[in-house]
Amino acid sequence: MAEYTNEIDTPVDDVIYESIKPSSPQSFFLFAGAGSGKTRTLVNVLARFKEEFGQEYKLRNKRIAIITYTNAAANEITHRLEYSSIFNISTIHSFCWELIKSFTPDIKTWIKSNLVVEIAELQGQQSKSRDTSNKTSIGRAKKIESKNRRLASLETIQKFIYNPNGDNLTKDSLNHTEVISITADFIKSKDLFKKILISRYPVILIDESQDTKKELIDALFELQSQYEERLSLGLFGDTMQRIYADGRENLGIGLPEKWVKPAKKMNHRSKSRIIDLINKIREDIDGQEQFPRIENKGGIARFFAVARTKDKFETEEQIRQKMYEATKDDKWNGNDSEVMTLTLEHHMAASRMGFFNFFAPLYGVDKLKTSLLDGSSSSVNLFTKIVLPLHKAHIKKNKFEIANIVKQHSHLIDKHTLQNDDNKLQLLHIVNNKVNELLSFWNEDNHPTLLEILKKIQETNLFKIPPVLKVVLKRVNVDSDVEIEDDETTEEDEVLTAWEEALKANFAEIIKYNEYINEESKFGTHQGVKGLEFERVMVIIDDEESKGFMFSYDKLFGLKPLTSTDKKNIDEGKETGIERTMRLFYVACSRAKESLAVVGYTDLPEGLKKNIISNEWFSDDEVEIII
Repeated sequence: MAEYTNEIDTPVDDVIYESIKPSSPQSFFLFAGAGSGKTRTLVNVLARFKEEFGQEYKLRNKRIAIITYTNAAANEITHRLEYSSIFNISTIHSFCWELIKSFTPDIKTWIKSNLVVEIAELQGQQSKSRDTSNKTSIGRAKKIESKNRRLASLETIQKFIYNPNGDNLTKDSLNHTEVISITADFIKSKDLFKKILISRYPVILIDESQDTKKELIDALFELQSQYEERLSLGLFGDTMQRIYADGRENLGIGLPEKWVKPAKKMNHRSKSRIIDLINKIREDIDGQEQFPRIENKGGIARFFAVARTKDKFETEEQIRQKMYEATKDDKWNGNDSEVMTLTLEHHMAASRMGFFNFFAPLYGVDKLKTSLLDGSSSSVNLFTKIVLPLHKAHIKKNKFEIANIVKQHSHLIDKHTLQNDDNKLQLLHIVNNKVNELLSFWNEDNHPTLLEILKKIQETNLFKIPPVLKVVLKRVNVDSDVEIEDDETTEEDEVLTAWEEALKANFAEIIKYNEYINEESKFGTHQGVKGLEFERVMVIIDDEESKGFMFSYDKLFGLKPLTSTDKKNIDEGKETGIERTMRLFYVACSRAKESLAVVGYTDLPEGLKKNIISNEWFSDDEVEIII
C-alpha cells in the first residue's frame, strides 16, 4: 500500500535546473510516472533559467529546445513561459523540419538513395511472386510505379515543403517519417549539421521520450556522447507509458554513468485506490512505485467481466448505473453523466459515436492516419473547418456568421478579387446565391452525403477543393472544368479508393467525428488520452471488436495461450504483445482521478474474474460477472 506524503519530489526541480546550467551541462533522464506533474516541473525550471540566463541566451542567439508530444502541449507550455524567445517549444516533427529544411541538396540525395533501396526491395519481392494478378502484387506494382515517378521528378524540385500538421501528399513534399529519418541521419553523419545544432540549442529537452522514434533518440544519444561538455540532453518519460512500437525499448535503463537520473514519485492526479492498482500492474515490469498525496485517500475501482453475447450499449449503460450506486456520484449516470469511455481502437469509438462509415476507410490507410486523428488533413478540413461552421450558423439562422465564414474562406470574395471587381454588389449577390444553394441541402431536415456536398462546392466554385478530392471527383465521373495534372499528387490508389468510400457517408458523421478529435465527446482511446486525466473513466476491453494484432487482453489475462512466437520472443528477451498490452492497460487505468470501471468483454467471464483476482489487481468484491 502506497504511503501518504506531499514532499517526496521536492529536490527534483533543483537537480534538473543544475543539469541545464550553461556552466556545467549534464544530461539526464527524469522518470515521471502518471500524474506526476512533470509539466509543472518543466515550467518551473525553465522560468528560473530565464530569470538567470535569459539575457545571456538572447545576446548569444541561443535557445533551449523543448520537444513536446502534441501541439496542445506545446501551446500550453509556450503560454506558461510567457512566449519567451529563448525557448523553442514544438512537436518533434516541427523541430526536425526546422533543422533540415535549408539543406535541400542533402535532402534530395537522401531521398534519391532511399527510393533506390525501396524500389529494389519491392522489385525483389515482386520477382518472387508467382501470381502477379493478385491484390498484393498489383498493389506492389503500383508502389514501384509511384516511387519511380517520384525518383524521376526529384531533379525538377527546387525546394522541399513539409507541413507538420498537413497531408504532405504533393510530389515536392516530405512525409512525417522521412522528416524524422533524414534528421536522424544528418545528426549522425554530418559534422556541420551537428555543430549548427548544438551551437543553436545547447539544451534539448524531450517530453514523452519513450515514444520518440528510436532512430532519432539513438542519434541524439550519439551526439550527446560526442559533445557531452557542450550539450545537455534531457529526457522526460516513463517506460511504462510507451505505447508506440517505434519508440526505444527500455529507455532509461543502462544510461551512461555521468547521466543524472532523478525521479518524480508522487502521483498528484489519482486517489490511492487507483494508484495501488497501477502500481500493481507495473510491479513485475520495472517495480517503479508511485505515492498519493495525503488528501487523495480513497477512490473506487471495479472490473466487470461481460459475456461477448451481451448488447454492448445496454451493458455499458447498466455498468454506469452500477458505478453510480457504488460511488454515489451523479455524474456516472443519466443525461448529465460525465464519464470518459476509453476504447482500444479509434474505430470502436467511431462505431459507438456514429461516424464509422466516414472514419473507417481513411483510418485503414497508414499514410492518412496521423492527419485524420489530429484533425490536420486539408481534405477533411474542407468539411470540418468550412462546411461544418457554415452548417452550424445556418441552423442558428445567423446570417452574419455565414457571411464571415464565406469571407474568410472563399476565394470568390477575397480581398484581391473584391478590389479588382467593378461591380462588388453584384459579385456579393452571386456568391450569396451560391452559399444558399449549398445550405439548401439541409432544408426540410435533409441529410446530404459528403459527395453531394463536394459536388455542389465544385459546381459553384465556392471554395477551393484540395488536390486529392479533385482527383476523387474526377474518378467518380464528375464533370469538371478544373484540369488536374497527372503528377499533381503522389497519390497511390489506396488513398483515392478510401476517400471514394468515405465520401459516401452522411454529413452527420462529420459532426460526430469533429467532436471526437476535438475531445468534445465522452470517448477516447487507450493510446490517445496519454497525458490527460478524467474524474470518471470507463475502460472498454474487447479483442474481438478491436481486431488488432499488436495487443491482446485475452493473453494478458490468461484466457488465451501464448503462441510459439510469443514464447520465442520471451526466450530471446524481445518485447511481446503481452507487454505492449500491459503498458496500454496501465495508461488507460492511470487516467482516472476518482473512479474507474474496467469492462472486459470475453467468451469466458468466470475465467476472466478468476484470473483478475489471482493477479491481485482487483479484489473479489470489486469484480462482477455480467452474462
